[in-house]
Amino acid sequence: MSDVMLKVEPRAELGSGPAGRYRREGKVPATVYGLEADAQSVLVGARELERILHGASGANTLITLNLGEGDALALARQIQRHPTRGDLVHVDFVRIRRDIAVTADIPLHVEGEAPGARQGGMVEQLLFSVTIEAMPGSIPNSLTVDISGLELGDQIHVSDLPVPAGVTLQHEPEELVVQVAIPRGLDEGEEGEGEGEEGGDATGAAADGDESGSSDSGGGEE
Repeated sequence: MSDVMLKVEPRAELGSGPAGRYRREGKVPATVYGLEADAQSVLVGARELERILHGASGANTLITLNLGEGDALALARQIQRHPTRGDLVHVDFVRIRRDIAVTADIPLHVEGEAPGARQGGMVEQLLFSVTIEAMPGSIPNSLTVDISGLELGDQIHVSDLPVPAGVTLQHEPEELVVQVAIPRGLDEGEEGEGEGEEGGDATGAAADGDESGSSDSGGGEE
């Protein structure tokens, strides 16, 4: 994964008042911290940062921050947006090293059509993102799981997910990812068919018993 450059400028004034003015000027207040270095209050261009966050790697894009006195490799974390407008309000940048593994949340996609769905089952996806640990340059953009082999009642767990070499999933292996659930009506219908067949046998046996009884009675009268 290649990294992108992002110019950073020192933030001279702190507080909500100056922060609002900076945002109106197209700048996002941010904090850079990590690797046992002092935290820095900075400003970054809103348009440039949005372009990075909307790229293929999203928040897991490796960003080289141009701090003036030197560059710092970082990941964008704690991304805050306005609740209604969606504008960037504040971002934390965490300093990282290329030779030290980091954790990241990545999207989980499903592909294919489950045969169980054509039989009346319901495909239920329970995990839409997964937490992984990997070297910064090995963080995948996403993971994809194929459900084209799932029949009614089949399940896929975290232990079944395909992961690239060097990537470790931070989940319990038995955690459920996706399943083809059997709808209640379909399940009851199948049970009902079995009960109907058993009921038919019982009725037939009773009928046979009545006929035998009638024959015995007739013999007694004779």
